Amino acid sequence: MGTRTGRPPKISRPDIIAAARRIIDTDGVDRLTMRRLAHDLGSTPMAVYHHVRDKEELLLLVLDDIASGMLRPELPADPRERVIVTAQAMHDTLARVPWVVQVITADDLFSPTALWYNETVIDAAMACGLSIEDAVYAYRSIWYYTAGELIVRAAAARRRAEDDRPTFRERVFADLDAEELPRLSSLAGRWEEISARDTYTAGLRALVDGLLPARR
Repeated sequence: MGTRTGRPPKISRPDIIAAARRIIDTDGVDRLTMRRLAHDLGSTPMAVYHHVRDKEELLLLVLDDIASGMLRPELPADPRERVIVTAQAMHDTLARVPWVVQVITADDLFSPTALWYNETVIDAAMACGLSIEDAVYAYRSIWYYTAGELIVRAAAARRRAEDDRPTFRERVFADLDAEELPRLSSLAGRWEEISARDTYTAGLRALVDGLLPARR
């Protein structure tokens, strides 16, 4: 392979954002560096720094790009249903890019555009009778539930993609003591199949029913 000669190609901020997303989607956030980005663009780190200050600013630009395409469903009149529909849309948006959840929870970075979810859930919760403080607590509980579900599922998907052998849990469950752990041992090889079912919406409804005042 010959050595590249001549001036590197001109790059734009959209080029940089698109390349950064490709790196993250393929190899993860930890693999995103200015040097790697410049290499993939056929450019130089100095040229990249001309457009973005550092990795944090780059991640914020990527988050903004993702937020610009986030799902904003038509909202129902019933505020309780608005909470559920909005949380479901937040979940479905992030399910397409689960690495975003790790960035948000680890680094406290987020796109201000995505605050539409926070605002909509809090407003709907207040319309159900909560104070603004309790509405914030309700949103936080919903976010923790959503983020946790996405992180666990993403980790499981990565594990299955990298290694299709039985997991440690499957091996342990296959050999449980039926007298000491009768319920779990009765599941035997069914635990993975049962736990892999998508129960997010059902769990969300149960959580919202516990967070919001009872219907009158």
